[in-house]
Amino acid sequence: MKEKKYLITTFVLFVAVASMHFMRVVSGWEIQIGGGTIPMWLSWFAVFFVGYLAYSAFKLYKKK
Repeated sequence: MKEKKYLITTFVLFVAVASMHFMRVVSGWEIQIGGGTIPMWLSWFAVFFVGYLAYSAFKLYKKK
């Protein structure tokens, strides 16, 4: 896979993941894994962290 295709694919996947976490926070969806509930603050962290990764991938894509 060419580098530009990899970067745009990575960008799209990271945007999708960040969007799903944001939708979870806004909608108030609960996630339970093994009987434990995942806290909402973890999704806020994921929105910003994965959003930053998407931004970085896009920035590298534009640079190439």
